[in-house]
Amino acid sequence: MKNIILENISQSTGDGFILNNLSLEIPSGEFFALLGPSGCGKTTLLRLIAGLEKLQVGSIYLGSEDISHLPVHKRDVNIVFQNYALFPHLSVYDNVAYSLHITKRPREEIDERVYKILSAFHIEKHANKVPSQLSGGQQQRVALARAIINEPEVLLLDEPLAALDFKLRERMLVELIELQDKLKTTFIYVTHDQFEALTVADHMAIMNTEGTIEQIGTPQEIYEFPNSSFVARFVGSTNIFQGTIHNIDSSPEIDIPDLGSFKIVVPKEKQWITEGCSATMSLRPEKIFISKKPVKDFSNTVTGTVESIVYHGRSTQYNVLVNETIRVQVFEQNEEHFPHEEIDYDETVHLYWQKENVVLLER
Repeated sequence: MKNIILENISQSTGDGFILNNLSLEIPSGEFFALLGPSGCGKTTLLRLIAGLEKLQVGSIYLGSEDISHLPVHKRDVNIVFQNYALFPHLSVYDNVAYSLHITKRPREEIDERVYKILSAFHIEKHANKVPSQLSGGQQQRVALARAIINEPEVLLLDEPLAALDFKLRERMLVELIELQDKLKTTFIYVTHDQFEALTVADHMAIMNTEGTIEQIGTPQEIYEFPNSSFVARFVGSTNIFQGTIHNIDSSPEIDIPDLGSFKIVVPKEKQWITEGCSATMSLRPEKIFISKKPVKDFSNTVTGTVESIVYHGRSTQYNVLVNETIRVQVFEQNEEHFPHEEIDYDETVHLYWQKENVVLLER
């Protein structure tokens, strides 16, 4: 099993850089996600690894082998596209068997391997159908079976679930996790959907629109401890405030204009945080407790008026106006059919959060 190593990758068009001096190492056997907005270079990066685009600057290694300029068929890499790219005139069997036919494997071996993998994906009864006779989920399974039948070192997945409905997408995410765990193949999964990335990834990289990487980490590290406003906003929802740090040596606080001063925890590794410096504060909506009654035992509190309420099923979103200038977003988990405290439009509410739930971002 071999790592994928990208060194100083740059790719540009007449309009500027798609990828800008990007370096990244993806450990073998990992389910790794590349997450970022449309146009950030995710798909370009995948196509460069696959050999479908010519690399302009930098190097790509599979283990110790430099594959930067190897043709597609000489790379131990397969790719599953968003539109599946199945051969419409071939049966499910022949789509899956295609790469084995190309390498002239014996007929008996082809039969054995194809039906084994079709059975693993629960599509063996569709072996003689053509893609147009299959559902979206079945076509996805065929595309995956075709991509892994020759056991590549790396499987690239370019937004493979984008065309599926929400419930089917959820089910396929679980199946992908189980498949990767069984095969131990390196999966590199490209998506702009944060839910998908957080669900499947062992580690993930957040890419920005300048063609560089903002942050690499586990899904929990990325979500709980974003290192920039871009990451905090892109992965999940958050409240972002600009303020000034005070009392750094005793009881640290951040002073936010028109909102107040709030207790914070200053991590030791953030050495740039000094007395009087400017900082950005991120506070996730679900970390805030909302109530119409005063509550003790919280580090921080503000009072505001409910502007709007959005019911999401699992949770309810409250948008609260504080001091007639600042809006704070709150998510409350719907744990009961009939909550003890009904909150309505235009009511005065108190918002509470612990200092440990404040994340300090870049200056």
